[in-house]
Amino acid sequence: MNTTSEQDVQTPLLTMSAAAGTTIHEHGQAAYPLECCGALVGRAGEVVEAWPLPNTSSENQQRRFLVSPLEYRALEQRVAAADRTLLGFYHSHPDHPARPSVHDLAAAWPGFVYVILSVRAGAAAELTGWRLRDDRTAFDEVKVIGGAEAPPYEAPSR
Repeated sequence: MNTTSEQDVQTPLLTMSAAAGTTIHEHGQAAYPLECCGALVGRAGEVVEAWPLPNTSSENQQRRFLVSPLEYRALEQRVAAADRTLLGFYHSHPDHPARPSVHDLAAAWPGFVYVILSVRAGAAAELTGWRLRDDRTAFDEVKVIGGAEAPPYEAPSR
């Protein structure tokens, strides 16, 4: 008898170098309370580097980010020159969970992985990975392996 339980379905994995994880954590903390964003660059599904990009959103940058078309074109050229692959993007959620928002869903492109870093009170906290479904209806979680570990979040005392 062949049965499949929820536990048998494994979450896809994304391997990340410690250097890439450190870059994402530092960028998120430096940009706080604004959202930061950047590119996930590597080979064969492994993020080797995280390249910070400017957040060019004209909306509230505490809740939105945008990589301009000009920056995206330059990024593609830089990735090709480095003989790497653009695997996806990262961004931060200041004082919010590391879960995709409705805006993230509307702006995402299939084929990329999206890493979200929660930054709480200026300190890097939870880091999660996501991939947009082909039908663009939702994200599926991707387990991030490696990267830099953020210390456990402790709420400020009042």
